[in-house]
Amino acid sequence: MMTFAQFRRGIASIPAATGWYLADLGEAIGQQELFTRQAPQKLKVLREHALLESTVSSNRIEGIEVEQSRIGTLIFGAPLLKDRQEEEVRGYRDALNAIHSDPNRLDISDKTILMLHSLARSGAGDAGEYKQRDGDIIQRYANGRQRIRFRPTSARQTPAAMAELIRAWHDCLQERWVHPLVALAAFNLDFLCIHPFRDGNGRVSRLLLLLQAYHLGVHVGRYISLERLIEQNKERYYETLEMCSAGWHEQKHDPWPYVNHILYILKSAYQEFERRVDETPEPRGAKTALVIAAIEKTTGTFTLSDLERACPGVSRDMIRNVLRKLSKSRKVECIGRGPQAPWRRKGNTLKRG
Repeated sequence: MMTFAQFRRGIASIPAATGWYLADLGEAIGQQELFTRQAPQKLKVLREHALLESTVSSNRIEGIEVEQSRIGTLIFGAPLLKDRQEEEVRGYRDALNAIHSDPNRLDISDKTILMLHSLARSGAGDAGEYKQRDGDIIQRYANGRQRIRFRPTSARQTPAAMAELIRAWHDCLQERWVHPLVALAAFNLDFLCIHPFRDGNGRVSRLLLLLQAYHLGVHVGRYISLERLIEQNKERYYETLEMCSAGWHEQKHDPWPYVNHILYILKSAYQEFERRVDETPEPRGAKTALVIAAIEKTTGTFTLSDLERACPGVSRDMIRNVLRKLSKSRKVECIGRGPQAPWRRKGNTLKRG
């Protein structure tokens, strides 16, 4: 809210580094559909890795760890939970699933934020509730010394501060005070400065980052774990957070180092996404399945060129080979001659075999 208050008043310009990040991200977002259409089978593998890495990393940042041998079962299975740590890991997985399954169903509201906290802090007595007591953010050193790193919004003022932050987010997107991706980082910063929960603020902030990115058309978090990238850069994450929270209550803080760090995380995710798509091997039969799926989506006749457009990354020879096999099994037929001859299906579905 305090960062948005600055933006509402107007900013003369944005730092050069911010402009470079926004330009790079604009290009990456423009290319993401091409990658998702090219390799759907590869993306399934990446989705599973991202779900696992996000769950583990976001909890590990907060000091919550479980046995390595239990991680896969906790994320993809339904075992009996052994302790509180496993309960929180499972809860974060459930929150991620809620976002990934239908992000547009979840608006940015009190209801959504409290729901995500309830899932991420599953089993805690105050899960899904704003804090009831004031509490400073304390930094503790190995020698026993400690200091107050930041004094968040009081418990009494938290509900109103969150309502103001949510309202500012929607107003900013509608009135375009700043670029939407800058608003995304600003919301994250203000949320962490309000610190609305007794515990779980970091985890909910990362869940909201993923959700709001979806709302802005940034889908890379489905395939690359933003939480893992934040964990890998957590020293810089905490450094910029402390730097940018200084003077926050008086609206005298400088938000740009933190904004740039969030943009850097998103840019890194897209760079890794492109690399991982290239490096991940296609599952056996994936290209054949892609061509068959494209044929099943057609209505009426289709041509070889139609299938090439629907299956980028699949060669013409591979498409011809699939059509030959389907024709031999009398599932499709060619009703003309030449490379642009029309084809048609001979049944409602095409099953391999």
